[in-house]
Amino acid sequence: MRALIVRLLAVLLLALHVPAHAALEPALVLQLGAEESDTRIEAIRKLVATEDARALVVLQAMSDDALALVDGGKRAVIVADGKISDATTGEALGDAPADADSVIINNRLRGELGAALAALKLSSPDSGVRLAAARELQGSDNEDALPILERALAKESDADVKSILLLAAASLGLKSPDAGKRLQAAKALADSSDPQVRQLLATMVTRQKDGSYAEPDEGVRATAAASLNEINNRLRTTEMMLALFSGLSLGSILLLAALGLAITYGLMGIINMAHGEFLMIGAYATWVVQGIFRTHFPGAFDWYIVAALPVAFVVTAVIGMALERGVLRWLYGRPLETLLTTWGVSLLLIQTCRTLFGAQNVEVENPSWLSGGIALAGGYVMPYNRIVIIFFALAVLFAVWAAINRTRMGLFVRGVTQNRAMASCTGVPTHRVDMMTFGLGSGVAGLGGVALSQIGNVGPDLGQTYIVDSFMVVVLGGVGQLAGTVIAALGLGSIAKFLEPWSGAVLAKIMVLVFIILFIQKRPQGLFALKGRSAEA
Repeated sequence: MRALIVRLLAVLLLALHVPAHAALEPALVLQLGAEESDTRIEAIRKLVATEDARALVVLQAMSDDALALVDGGKRAVIVADGKISDATTGEALGDAPADADSVIINNRLRGELGAALAALKLSSPDSGVRLAAARELQGSDNEDALPILERALAKESDADVKSILLLAAASLGLKSPDAGKRLQAAKALADSSDPQVRQLLATMVTRQKDGSYAEPDEGVRATAAASLNEINNRLRTTEMMLALFSGLSLGSILLLAALGLAITYGLMGIINMAHGEFLMIGAYATWVVQGIFRTHFPGAFDWYIVAALPVAFVVTAVIGMALERGVLRWLYGRPLETLLTTWGVSLLLIQTCRTLFGAQNVEVENPSWLSGGIALAGGYVMPYNRIVIIFFALAVLFAVWAAINRTRMGLFVRGVTQNRAMASCTGVPTHRVDMMTFGLGSGVAGLGGVALSQIGNVGPDLGQTYIVDSFMVVVLGGVGQLAGTVIAALGLGSIAKFLEPWSGAVLAKIMVLVFIILFIQKRPQGLFALKGRSAEA
């Protein structure tokens, strides 16, 4: 008798410890296959509220298109590898029947499922899974998940996860019918830097066309306005830093595009309208090297960009020297003929690339170490490829400066530039210097093409985008002045990026062009003028 009483007590204690949601309701699971999306969303939210581990399995199966109805729609099953199991209990039912009706989901349901699965994953032992789930819930409008978030907050020990959960709970709190909860949520969101939260608060305090507000309570609106103002003040510094970075990034690209032109036009006086096509050739050389590495050296693919640098430089330098020896050497001192000739050469190079590589753009894949970026407050990102391009532009600039100012060849270049007749009398091979100088400028343009291939697609018209900007940089900086080229490129890039938020990209470019025209009217020699006899020649 005593043993029987003990067993009964054990069964009773076990029953008391079984959670109330030990099994899912079959009718609720069947509701996931209803015709109306609203009915299915209601079922999803009710399943989330159970916090049952089985609910996670069912909703994950639905998200993976593995949930189906059998027996004329009277039983929900999960299909896997040709077998089915009961969705409610997990019982194996054998082979999948031919009449199994898969539960089809649309984009609206898929978004709801994402938030539902995130809510159920908040109990995961992996902090990374919980963090991803909390971030997913920040954009959810499922008010039924609010109690789950609050319970998850009570037991969460990870500081990062807890901060995201707080913001997710506050975002859901804004949708509460209780004005007090909305007020508390609006106050809590002042600590957020999420762009969605910023937009949500802005919507609450913005007057609509009919004169009403999305938030009817004046006290909640005032709190939301204060939180929005605090977020804007905190992110203003980040936005200024990002605008400065974008300006430096654009300036570094302009510098790479204009640096070679500063040599061929600034030092040699050649108006080379085909300079943009040397950028294009350098980009296509990068694409070819990428294909070789992908086919023959897949294990070293991440380093194809390093191999592409000397290839692009040599290819464009050789083409540039051939152009100088075959065409331009007969046109020195005749700027109009040089302009028309190089424009014709540019068309020839564009058509050649169309014939060899096709008229469509080709994609150059970033190496893994150039993919991604540094995440900033407010959801902003500083891409690694643009950061590397800034330092690469500075490295190319230093190499060009060293070549011109610290080498014997550079001494010859400066001598020929300042006084060709005197340099020739002292034994300087002026024709060879012309060829090498033009090759150097063309090779630098090829290096610029390598950089450009990392921020966009490569096509036959790539060079046309930068030729006008390159001339503007060189003219503004001062003909023959590398320092002026640097300042002009970085300055124009920064000015354009600071103007874009207020005027748009097209109007910003027009304003920059007007500024250059007015500046040249007042100072035709540019920022830095040549000094000495070369300026008087």
